[in-house]
Amino acid sequence: MRFSVFQLSRRGGREKNEDRMGYSYTRDTGIFVLADGMGGHPEGEVAAQIALQTLLDLFQRQAQPKIAAPVDFLASGLLEAHHEIIRYASGKAMLDTPRTTVVAALVQDDLMYWVHCGDSRLYVVREGALVVRTRDHSYAEAQVQSNITASGISRNVLYTCLGATIRPLFDVSGPMALKKGDKVMLCSDGLWGSLEESKIVRTLSGLPVTEAVPSMVDEAIYAAGSRSDNVTVVALEWGAQASGEASADIFATTELMDEGTFASTFGDIGDLGDTGGEPVAEMSEADIERSIAEINAAIQRTAPKKR
Repeated sequence: MRFSVFQLSRRGGREKNEDRMGYSYTRDTGIFVLADGMGGHPEGEVAAQIALQTLLDLFQRQAQPKIAAPVDFLASGLLEAHHEIIRYASGKAMLDTPRTTVVAALVQDDLMYWVHCGDSRLYVVREGALVVRTRDHSYAEAQVQSNITASGISRNVLYTCLGATIRPLFDVSGPMALKKGDKVMLCSDGLWGSLEESKIVRTLSGLPVTEAVPSMVDEAIYAAGSRSDNVTVVALEWGAQASGEASADIFATTELMDEGTFASTFGDIGDLGDTGGEPVAEMSEADIERSIAEINAAIQRTAPKKR
């Protein structure tokens, strides 16, 4: 596999950043994940972290070096992330559960599969045209799909997510054959809620992802002003070639990787930067360590035993 990838998260006008993003890949397969912790419920950033970490953990246990059944993996991984959030809330005797949206893409054999729950989106742009855009699990989107013109429903009202007390609804899609030059973007609603779809398509089409992502994030925050939501993006260009300006952390070729080797990066609790790269002051070091320890313990308790 050859691809360039770039990810960025900004706090915007919120007190803390509840978005999480990351990716992991082997010689033959890769996964890209973005989760947006939901406001109005406690510890949205922890729910997003659990979703991200659970999917990456499952990926690294099952990619040997490929995922045997991508559609099944994405569906079961999403449900496992949901259950981990419920276990976390139950273990702390929380009256309300942390909740998050999630979107994840799995690529292998030049094919892409994806899953989403909520209103974090996946876009695919090819030769200047939008060829894929996930449909939000929101009442506003349901109205659009049903050609209902009633007003008064906020685009932010979702009818499903991870961490709620009922089983989440989600969509698994693919496979889609990727072509050289395809741009794939995963983003939170902080981006698409502030930018016109035509603007997103033009920017992805006209710039490498290393330039398109910062440009769109900056523009989304500027457009939303002081009330900007968290804005988070993971984007990749399939089949990209290294250039003289490319750096090792944004261009990946897996041809020389050994079987069983993983490369990963993901946004952890408290380490997502703001405008100038400064840490987001959202949790104390003790809170961060305690939350991560609880998440890891929950995952280990339910991990399949090695034979």
